[in-house]
Amino acid sequence: MQTVLPQGSPLPPALFLMGPTASGKTDLALSLVRRLPCDVISVDSTMVYRGMDIGSAKPSQVIQQETPHRLIDIRDPAEGYSAAQFRVDALAAMADITKAGRIPLLVGGTSLYFRALERGLTELPPADPRVRATIEAQARSQGWEALHQQLAVADPITAARIHPHDPQRIQRALEILALTGQPPSVLYATRETPKLPYQLTKLVLAPADRGLLHQRIAERFKQMLIEGLVPEVENLYNRADLGLDKPALRAVGYRQVWEYLDGITNYEAMMERAIAATRQLARRQLTWLRAETDVCWMESTDPKLLTEVLHVLEERKLLTN
Repeated sequence: MQTVLPQGSPLPPALFLMGPTASGKTDLALSLVRRLPCDVISVDSTMVYRGMDIGSAKPSQVIQQETPHRLIDIRDPAEGYSAAQFRVDALAAMADITKAGRIPLLVGGTSLYFRALERGLTELPPADPRVRATIEAQARSQGWEALHQQLAVADPITAARIHPHDPQRIQRALEILALTGQPPSVLYATRETPKLPYQLTKLVLAPADRGLLHQRIAERFKQMLIEGLVPEVENLYNRADLGLDKPALRAVGYRQVWEYLDGITNYEAMMERAIAATRQLARRQLTWLRAETDVCWMESTDPKLLTEVLHVLEERKLLTN
């Protein structure tokens, strides 16, 4: 079996491997790399940060030595990293991989990054510290759910896409509204979409049984605790330049452990909250994925999963015998 360019297309191939958290994306990616000339690019908003290994389910050093993953450990947790920055970095990595005669395999669960890469981003105003301070002050006095309701009045389309407990995205949406006077959904709808210069195949990996996914999420978080998640977060907690105001530390799992270290919750409550938050994340990820077009959904529990994926690639004429 060998790779070929899609018939009738001058564009090189690229693969998106998407799916909710704990669906088995890394294992499938490693299997594909062993069979195909693919190089992996991580599409994960937490794995970009150094020192955040266990809680992000970052591939082990052994795995990374066998199969290097690009866009992992490229930022300090004190730094920000946006979808726009990801798009620039991912396009550069894809170009390098293609130039080497290999196939970019983009793997992860950050749907916004996938969407930004494929469809581009609207030119939006940069963050404004004064506007953000005003929004944060409102949140402290009224709560983020109240601000989400405020957003729902001004821009119901955007509000429907954002969970009421997602302060980072609520804040950004209200900031855009304040700075431009236009609902974010209007700005997104009027943007020009640059074409991704690749023949793209999009795979979504997920179990059909939602209960099984929830079980995997609970088991994986408990394993993270066994592997040392609390000491990992404690190392970050002891840094004077880090706090829950940093996007990196608001990641699911890290936030709950941070609050435990702060004495806000006990150990059992921390574990329950983290598992519940991860399930909510998986639900949001699936909502995003259902809105994707031209995707192949793959059953993550299928014992013939790799065979099925290779069959899809053959059908799309990315492979030939």
